[in-house]
Amino acid sequence: MRYFIAVVLPWLSFFTIGKPISGIICLILQITLIGWPVAAIWAVFSVQNFFADRRNEELLDELRRNK
Repeated sequence: MRYFIAVVLPWLSFFTIGKPISGIICLILQITLIGWPVAAIWAVFSVQNFFADRRNEELLDELRRNK
């Protein structure tokens, strides 16, 4: 769902992952039609990094518990 939001409304995806300042910058970029694809690509990469960071945190927590 977040990937869909990242393509359709890139600025909103930043707010859903807890990066409001990036969301405002993305909204300014998205206002121009030329900036829309750039904003969408940036949002998709940010959402992907959010999921990777969350997965890494879960792995680190598991490793800490098993010690």
